[in-house]
Amino acid sequence: MNLDAKVAVVTGSGRGIGRAYAQALAAAGAAVVVNDVDGDVAQEAVDSITGAGGRAVSEVVGVASSEAADRLVNRAVEAFGRLDVMCTNAGILRDRVLWKMTDEDFDAVIETHLRGTFTCARAAATRMREQGDGGRIVVVSSIAGQRGNFGQTNYAAAKAGIAAFARTWAMELAKSNITVNAIVPNAITRMIATIPGMGPLVEAAERGEPIDDSIRKGMGMGRPEDVAPLIVFLASDAAKDVTGQCVGLGGDKLSLWSHPQEIRVAYRDGGWSADDIAAVWSTAVGQRLETYGIPFLGG
Repeated sequence: MNLDAKVAVVTGSGRGIGRAYAQALAAAGAAVVVNDVDGDVAQEAVDSITGAGGRAVSEVVGVASSEAADRLVNRAVEAFGRLDVMCTNAGILRDRVLWKMTDEDFDAVIETHLRGTFTCARAAATRMREQGDGGRIVVVSSIAGQRGNFGQTNYAAAKAGIAAFARTWAMELAKSNITVNAIVPNAITRMIATIPGMGPLVEAAERGEPIDDSIRKGMGMGRPEDVAPLIVFLASDAAKDVTGQCVGLGGDKLSLWSHPQEIRVAYRDGGWSADDIAAVWSTAVGQRLETYGIPFLGG
């Protein structure tokens, strides 16, 4: 994949999956704006790219506000002359069960993930439409956003909303030749260490231990660098006709997620009463209910 002459912004790219995205884009030829709230971490990521012969600058700001989004886009334009790719990766976790989740827990996650994705995508779309030659917006959803996950009311809601963003913006930006897709990544990072059962896996990966096939294939989970090729593909000409999709990658597993859709229907002349619904439920639309939760986490 050749991304020479392309310019990308990757939010939350000082460490973890975001850093892997930025490094992969740079290795493919793109100039990259690295973003993090920690200036030292952002600079380390920039140094890792420039040290390998790539082009990168940093913009230290927390995403969510319109001002932050404008700063990121302006940094790309000032440093490299344009913007071609916006990847909205920045995120945080504040995991608690519903009855223990505070307003602050909920708002912090929604602000960073959902609002941050919205403001950065809006700023990017505005710039790309002004340039007049298309672009790529890659938002980041999650398995929790597709399936739900215990203790992640805020995160799952935000990530489900982000998947809906991709489908909506793909329609709105089609005439401007801007594709919009959602990545559904699955990687072992410090961010997942707080999820029940994930701590030992994270610790083993950090020690450099090999990841078993049962994890790489069965759970579709590997290291951050295993996810990074997907952003390069979606940013490339090879994906010029791919838009409005939720695409998963992790470990050895590449997947396309389905969109929500009706799976069974029933009709009744004159409409339905509650008794009517109950009478046919088990033999019609409710004969096989949908599963929920993430299977390898016990969902």
